[in-house]
Amino acid sequence: MMHLRFITSNKHKFEEARDILKRYGIRVERISIPVVEIQSNSIEEVAYNSLRYLVERRLVPSMSFLEDAGLFIKALKGFPGVYSAYVYRTIGCEGILKLMEGIEDRYAEFKSAIAFYDGKSIHVFTGVCRGCIGLEVKGSFGFGFDPIFIPEGFNKTYAELGNNVKNKISHRARALISMVKALRANIF
Repeated sequence: MMHLRFITSNKHKFEEARDILKRYGIRVERISIPVVEIQSNSIEEVAYNSLRYLVERRLVPSMSFLEDAGLFIKALKGFPGVYSAYVYRTIGCEGILKLMEGIEDRYAEFKSAIAFYDGKSIHVFTGVCRGCIGLEVKGSFGFGFDPIFIPEGFNKTYAELGNNVKNKISHRARALISMVKALRANIF
């Protein structure tokens, strides 16, 4: 069984990754250490540079990864994007819904970027889930903006769908699966 280390202080992200990777026979350990994030509009750059900082200081072993994710809303010019965690902590789902009042184009994307360190170099894997912002907070599963994001092809929010469905279609699942495919193909 392969063993990976996920650098995150977010227990919800860890639980999602653990459940997704378990399906592929991969065991995940959580490493909770402070991560320095650069200011960038690119989640790929944030993830890559955050992991590079840790690797250069020899704070993480090989076979470690971290993830950055964000909700990008078209009508708000990509906001909250890379600032999603901060925006969630400050205005939450209700604040986003307030910003979206009267806006018809509710298209949004959840994006995930995973930076993975194989012991020699850092590789980045991405995942996107397209959808829209709902009109109200719905559901009790998940975390963050899950209660207002409706993935394409569904009429329920991530928070209404529950982890079994979300962990098959989410942005994070797609990025993790890309990483698993690369590991299985032994491209490193």
